[in-house]
Amino acid sequence: MGLFDRFLKVRTESVGGTLITAHQEAEHLLKEGIALEDQGQPEEALMRYEAAIGLKPELPRAHFNRGNILLDKGDAAGALAAYEQVVEYKPDSAAAHYNIGSAYLRLGNTREAIAACRQAIALKPDFADAHVSLNMTLGSESQDLGKFDEAEASYRRALQINPRLAEAHHSLGVLFRRTNRFGESIASFEQAIKTQGDYADAHNNLLFVYNYVADLPAAQLLADAKRFGDVAARLAQPYTRWKNSPDPRRQLRVGFVSGDLSGHPVGFFLEGVLAALTSSPAGRLELFAYPTLACDDATSARLRACCKGWQSVIGLSDEALAQRITEDGIDILIDLSGHTAHNRLTMFAWKPAPVQVSWLGYFATTGVAAIDYFIADPWTLPPDQEINFSEQIWRLPETRLCFTAPAHDVAVGPLPALANGYVTFGSFNNLSKMNNAVVALWSQVLNAVPDSRLFLKYQQLGEASVRQSTSERFAVHGIAADRLIFEGYVPRANYLAAYQRVDIALDPFPFPGGTTTVEALWMGIPVLTLAGERFLSRQGVGLLMNAGLLEWVAADPHDYVARAVAHASDLQALAMLRSGLRRQVLASPIFDAPRFARHFEAALFGMWHKWCSQDKEKNGTV
Repeated sequence: MGLFDRFLKVRTESVGGTLITAHQEAEHLLKEGIALEDQGQPEEALMRYEAAIGLKPELPRAHFNRGNILLDKGDAAGALAAYEQVVEYKPDSAAAHYNIGSAYLRLGNTREAIAACRQAIALKPDFADAHVSLNMTLGSESQDLGKFDEAEASYRRALQINPRLAEAHHSLGVLFRRTNRFGESIASFEQAIKTQGDYADAHNNLLFVYNYVADLPAAQLLADAKRFGDVAARLAQPYTRWKNSPDPRRQLRVGFVSGDLSGHPVGFFLEGVLAALTSSPAGRLELFAYPTLACDDATSARLRACCKGWQSVIGLSDEALAQRITEDGIDILIDLSGHTAHNRLTMFAWKPAPVQVSWLGYFATTGVAAIDYFIADPWTLPPDQEINFSEQIWRLPETRLCFTAPAHDVAVGPLPALANGYVTFGSFNNLSKMNNAVVALWSQVLNAVPDSRLFLKYQQLGEASVRQSTSERFAVHGIAADRLIFEGYVPRANYLAAYQRVDIALDPFPFPGGTTTVEALWMGIPVLTLAGERFLSRQGVGLLMNAGLLEWVAADPHDYVARAVAHASDLQALAMLRSGLRRQVLASPIFDAPRFARHFEAALFGMWHKWCSQDKEKNGTV
């Protein structure tokens, strides 16, 4: 007897054999399912809905609710099929069309998502949520400024319909961030938080956009991070005891939580480190990964091969994920996301592991009190800046970042200036990092180095409207369009080869490059960076000091221009540096994974020993 048949048998017995119709029984099951959902029992509710559908397929509400549960569980394909059943029986359901759009978005099909949202709006013109989703989708598939204008108008229309729609305020904030309107972005995220105080995504995006803004008071950054931490703490029921044995000498289980365990900058920095940790003959660590986003590429396959456990946690609630981590016996749990996309910081507030750490993917405090440590190094975080973190700082001795050399066979190539007769500066960073102060300073560099060019490469530049607006920003400072080179997205091997056309890379500020810096160095291109005071703004300092390039770190904007001119004026020295730079950086701490892994492992055991001592002291066993 199958599960469905057994369930119905129990149901028949429960009514004492009283004869009722299948349709009546289906309605009873539907009501029970709704009640169970209200009680926080989605799995039990799902079984009721499926049984109801088995008895009465033409029950739109059961299909709809079933789809919602499946979507929450991460089964977008199953949810889509359920919603499509709803519109088969009730084609005028705007909510079902809207949810079809949500399912298509999860499946990566933006064209069908847009069509479904448009249909929902056609059926219900004042459907504010559908307006928001439609324009989030439109904005996500293009960098065209005209589409951004259309999206902004539609978000504002949604807010006219419902001024307290937190999602619309949040989406406006994302839109403004992508168009470098950071002040308006911050105001929109704040409005979303004011409307819905526990809106974690709005808190995350507010803290993330702060990275693009210079001169914000450090006290404000910390206070707002702790405000998020307070929200996370209110949503959590933290563990206070664990089954982990407080033995300082035993093998440790280390877990990594991230949505970027793939061909992403985090994956590129992580790959060599994990390989080195797992190849250690001592075998002191067992690694576990908890990807929060679907990842299935060559990088994720290599990362997965380094791990004893690899568990997709898409759709798991914070409570369920925390329980899974606890059951896995994780000793040290490492957040690789901070306030970037697909993070699970609210889950960290449950404290599922005795020791919790933030590392690699974010450049500021998380504000989450349950995260014990933040990993830094001697260069990126001066001692007087430690007060700006809710976590305790744990410094690695050389660098906090170690990059995995690209597998692509791309030669460095000769210095292009020798053939061109002019110097080509370059930046392959996200244009959102290129604020007005950056444009002004880079323009000073171009004006100070006659006939020089600036090569900008990023996916946003695939749109003609973005190329035009970028040219206009430089024109304000007297830089003609023919001195600017723009290129959009290309596959990674071609992207790396594009560095063969660059003489000197320019680092933006206050949000400098990370991946772009080490890729440029690997391609023989020195990077000129501006040393800031904040942890974020000193990432370039950490990379260049560890690469042995002290003379490429500028103390202030005037020094930045002076160093650019001096380096551009000595092509022979530049060509000599280029010829040996790949070899130099591969031998440095920022590429030497075994060396980094030894330091990283020692840090983890240092944290573990500290916890063991505290645990024994707490339980009176010292």
